[in-house]
Amino acid sequence: MTRTISLGLRIWRQASPEAPGGFQSYRLEQVSVDLSLLEALDQLNERLIAAGERPVHFEHDCREGICGSCGFLVNGQAHGPQAATTVCQLYLRQFRDGATLTLEPWRARAFPPIQDLVVERAALDRLLIAGGYCSVNTGQAPEANAMLVGQEQARSAFDTATCIGCGACVASCRNASASLFVAAKLAHLGQLPQGQPERVRRARAMQAAMTAEGFGSCSSNLECEAVCPQQISADWISWMQRENRR
Repeated sequence: MTRTISLGLRIWRQASPEAPGGFQSYRLEQVSVDLSLLEALDQLNERLIAAGERPVHFEHDCREGICGSCGFLVNGQAHGPQAATTVCQLYLRQFRDGATLTLEPWRARAFPPIQDLVVERAALDRLLIAGGYCSVNTGQAPEANAMLVGQEQARSAFDTATCIGCGACVASCRNASASLFVAAKLAHLGQLPQGQPERVRRARAMQAAMTAEGFGSCSSNLECEAVCPQQISADWISWMQRENRR
C-alpha cells in the first residue's frame, strides 16, 4: 500500500519582475511519498487552474536530474535537503508528515526574478560565451587516437564536465559567486590537450565576465560544493585561481 503524507507549502509568489512578491500558503493532503516535489507542484497547479487561479511558475525540462533547468530553495537549501540531488529528483519521502516546506527562487543579483520560482539565468550563458569553448580551427575532424588522453586525465576532465549549470552554487553562496561554475568549465577544457591553445585567454576572459555580470568573489565557505547536485569539488576553484596567474 502506498504511503501518503500531508504537507504545507509556503511558496514565493511574484507575478512579474516589477511586481512586489510575497509568500502564500497552500496545503497538499494525502499525497503519495513517491511523488517528486515537482510532481507535487503539478498537483497543486491543477487545483489552482481548476479554481481559476494563477498556477505556480517553476522551471523544468528533463526531470531526470540532467538538464539543470529546475532549481529553487527548499527551506533555505538549494535543491533541498538531500545531497547530490536536483529538485526534480527530490521525493516527498524525504519529508515528515505534516511538514511545511518554504519554496523560494534563487536569490542573487545576477539572477533577476521573472515570476514566482523562475529567475533569469542567462548570465551563466554569457560566461560560457566569454570563453567556455574551444575555437581553434582544426579543419576536418582528426583521427580519434591522434591525440591521446590518459585515463586519469580523461576521468578528471569528465568529473568537471558533469556541471549542469543549474545555478545552485551561486544561490547558496553568501557572495553569489559563480566561481565553482566557472572553475568547472575551465577545468573541463583546461585538462585536455584540445583546450591548451586558448587556456590562458579562456581563464582570463571567463573570470573577467564573471565580475562584469555581478557575481561575487569566492570566500571559501564551501557551500557551493555542499549543494552541487553533481558533487563537483570546490578544489577546482583554487585550480582556477592558479590558471589566472599562468
